Amino acid sequence: MTIARGIWRVLVGVKDLLVLLLLLLFFVALWAGLNSRPNLTVPDGGALVLSLDGAVVDQAAEQTPLQAVSGADTGGQTQVRDIIHAVDAAAKDDRIKAIVLDLDTFVGAGEANLQSIGGALRAFRKTGKPVHAYATAYTDAGYYLAAQASRVWLNPLGGVLLTGPGGSNLYFKRALDKLSIDVNVFRVGTYKAAVEPFTRAASSPEAKAAEQALVDSLWQTWLADVRAARPTADVAAFIAQLPQRLGAAGGDQAKAALDAKLVDAVATRSDFDKAMVKLVGEGEQRSFGTYKGVSLKTYLAATKSIVPESGDAIGIVYVTGNIVDGEAPRGTAGGTTIARAIADAVAENDDLKALVVRVDSGGGSVLASEEIRQALMDAKAKGLPVVASFGPVAASGGYWVATAADEIIAQPSTITGSIGVFAILPSFNRSLAELGIGVDGVKSTPYSGEPDVLAGLSPETRVVLQNGVEDIYRRFTTMVGAARKLPVAEVDRIGQGRVWAGTTAKDLKLVDSLGGLDAAVTAAARRAGLKGTPRTIDIEKPESPFTALFTALAGPGEDQEQASRDPFAKLAAASQLRLLAAAGDIAAINRGPTMQASCLECVAHGSPRVAAARAGEGWLARLAVLAK
Repeated sequence: MTIARGIWRVLVGVKDLLVLLLLLLFFVALWAGLNSRPNLTVPDGGALVLSLDGAVVDQAAEQTPLQAVSGADTGGQTQVRDIIHAVDAAAKDDRIKAIVLDLDTFVGAGEANLQSIGGALRAFRKTGKPVHAYATAYTDAGYYLAAQASRVWLNPLGGVLLTGPGGSNLYFKRALDKLSIDVNVFRVGTYKAAVEPFTRAASSPEAKAAEQALVDSLWQTWLADVRAARPTADVAAFIAQLPQRLGAAGGDQAKAALDAKLVDAVATRSDFDKAMVKLVGEGEQRSFGTYKGVSLKTYLAATKSIVPESGDAIGIVYVTGNIVDGEAPRGTAGGTTIARAIADAVAENDDLKALVVRVDSGGGSVLASEEIRQALMDAKAKGLPVVASFGPVAASGGYWVATAADEIIAQPSTITGSIGVFAILPSFNRSLAELGIGVDGVKSTPYSGEPDVLAGLSPETRVVLQNGVEDIYRRFTTMVGAARKLPVAEVDRIGQGRVWAGTTAKDLKLVDSLGGLDAAVTAAARRAGLKGTPRTIDIEKPESPFTALFTALAGPGEDQEQASRDPFAKLAAASQLRLLAAAGDIAAINRGPTMQASCLECVAHGSPRVAAARAGEGWLARLAVLAK
């Protein structure tokens, strides 16, 4: 008894010590957070400095404290709405003399979001205020934004490396065959390429043709936008003659870009800093240089009204990332999370007069997509008009959600459509047999223990699953036909899982008009009978204060920053992001619901994100272990 009492005291002491340590860690973090708050003063005559570190997204993914402490995060993320709000405010702010686009550590953004930011920058320049862009290396997304600037600066050791959309995907059929693993696929849609990595060793001709048409459309839109913003730069000719131009410049990438008039000045960071000092004067802080300026975060905080707004409002609902069942953090579209947020906002806010559903998602769970759509339909039943605004991607389940809208507005480069459904289940009966493991049992009905991934799916189960997929596809096409006032046969013709760019989708009547989130807000206000410019309310799951504190204290690693500045490392990083995102989505498909409306082929063209953590959770990661 004495020994047991002594052990208990030791355990209680260890517990008390751990509690004290956690409390100490919390208060140290709180103190650091409070003391690191920026000075909210906006310097008179300074520059708004947009240091776009990492990716630009519709909704920043929520970072857990564990990720923040360990560094296993998804990299820097800036919300496109914050950028546009700051640029619009700066255009009317006499204290802001210029904008500086610091794109050194910019990873990228979906093309639709680039178009929205580009429009805001052009409106800013129309006020007579200049925009200066600086980077060591410009790739497609960075150069799109830089092209909107009054003057483009490039580091002497950098370059402009433009590739256009496209690239390689992974196909696992041969590896699965070697492992004797069967992948059971049930789908509707000639172009539903989401399952092809499991069933083929290469892309099908139909999927490749659809993908080629998509990237050609996206590239032509990108070229047209850059040409309009910077007519002196012939990007197409520069890419076509790149080896010759580099040869003429003695291999100097910066000089080749300058000769082609893609940039206006080749200068070091120090030279750029001196030029900005000459433009706006010298400032007190030194986080981005010696020139006078204010960061995006500080400017947003300094210009935010401390008086609660009131009056008629448009609610903006964000459906971002993979659509999943149940609850989910920000950056992932949890069906229950979003549906509950919509219901609560409608019930609790009498000022709400209309909704805009902002979609940046390639889809996911059919049930979760329907849960969100039904919440929007319930809001409409209470008299609130609903307008859909499509971001970089609004496909499959993302389009399913949008069928609740009275009107759909997309950007020319939005990736949409992919009206199709699939189910996918692996079975391991052959691989287990080769390992000498037998599978046997009894059944009371043909469906006992089904779907049986150990013994293989029964013929009856296969029929049930295929019928289920076909039924959901019929529901999908019927729903789209009713929402878009199109014959179901026409929806089936343009559906079949095929992906379209926004401009083509408009011609096919899948969307009503082209424009950004601001156009959708204006349309919603018009439908609600509101006059003037309405205020907006973001309807989304709030980030917890504890998570926000740790996120604020965490920053990108030094290696990540250095790698993203190097021209070729930027291209390699983009390729790695594509690979990791594809692997992550494949993992999500296999650990997610059986019935899915998901657009795997949209991954490469949407908002960039790191999906390494997701890639490690699926059964494909476990297959790699078996293969060893």
